[in-house]
Amino acid sequence: MSKEYTYADVSSHSGKKDLLMVIHDKVYDTTSFIDEHPGGEEVLLDVGGQDATEAFEDVGHSDEAREILDGLLVGTLKRQEGDPKPKVATPAASSTSAPSGAGMGVGLYAIVLLGGAAAFGAYKYLQSQEGKQ
Repeated sequence: MSKEYTYADVSSHSGKKDLLMVIHDKVYDTTSFIDEHPGGEEVLLDVGGQDATEAFEDVGHSDEAREILDGLLVGTLKRQEGDPKPKVATPAASSTSAPSGAGMGVGLYAIVLLGGAAAFGAYKYLQSQEGKQ
């Protein structure tokens, strides 16, 4: 069912009409998606035929994008001596950092909200002090 590709196999498929790429040691045929990619075809062509893990993760793709990617899976990468090293160690490393990043967003939102409430309170306090004079 799942075919094994060497890095040499993948690198020979880097054109618009035949585009493979590696993400987390899995091989994806993105040929059918090239015209639909929201970032444009150039983005895919720049990393076509090579390990696109770092480029894929740096963008911060949505869950929907990852589902689309699952549908493009055609096999796994069989690493051999002399192949380039993986760009990112494991997909687990990136997925464990995502919840902490989301937690930081909520924490930052809470800080901004509390700061706004404090500023409003200070404004009202100063207005009440002006009225007493």
